Amino acid sequence: MFVRKQLLKLKTWMQFFCILFFLSSSVARAEVVHVAVASNFILPAQEIARAFESETSNQIKLSNGSSGKFYAQIKQGAPFQVFLSADSQTPERLSREGVALPSTQITYAIGKLVLWSANGEMITNDASILDKNIFKKIAIANPELAPYGKAAIETLNQLGQYNQIQSKIVWGENIAQTHQFVLTGNAQLGFVSASQVMREGKFIEGSGWVVPESLYQPILQDAILLTRGKNSSAAIAFLKYLESTQSQSIIQKFGYGISKKM
Repeated sequence: MFVRKQLLKLKTWMQFFCILFFLSSSVARAEVVHVAVASNFILPAQEIARAFESETSNQIKLSNGSSGKFYAQIKQGAPFQVFLSADSQTPERLSREGVALPSTQITYAIGKLVLWSANGEMITNDASILDKNIFKKIAIANPELAPYGKAAIETLNQLGQYNQIQSKIVWGENIAQTHQFVLTGNAQLGFVSASQVMREGKFIEGSGWVVPESLYQPILQDAILLTRGKNSSAAIAFLKYLESTQSQSIIQKFGYGISKKM
């Protein structure tokens, strides 16, 4: 009887240690993935990251900024493992320069440009506001760093408006700062990403005009696995998760198009 009790006790302890080992192994396998995200995509990226974390044991750490600045930081050794750019050229350039894996590049979203004002009556769903002399400042992201800024300049040139309003432009460092200029009234209107001001095809607040895509080159937003993430199963899984049905639904909700290849 005594021996039997001792064996049962030993079995209980062995089960306890097995559970501890399993839990500690699971924690050990969990990773923190460092992701660089273009400013325009930070809100959907946060939602996608939460969904990914809820389905895995991994954690996603997001940093947002302009694609141009991220390029410089990645080249200088910043510890990012995945890069969600606002264009396709920057990931391609990183691939050519040996700091990203070319075979992993995907178009995760197609950006849409919007002329927007925090004033709900300023823009009447067209570009006529640009002809009127009723605004002091218009905010545009730096076209050298931000693809949405480049698209805005292309749009203004197509409309024949750039020279007319050039003196009124306030340059944002990235699309997030550009949106902030308009939101706070430092500029009466500005070109921003649809994802910043729209949900499911409607403006959250203010007034705006969704710029026809024929007026600017397509804003193909590409993601890529950086060489720092090549040995991270979590980083690889997160990049793949961007192509999931769950992620596509979130991306479209925020006003982006998705690639037909996805």
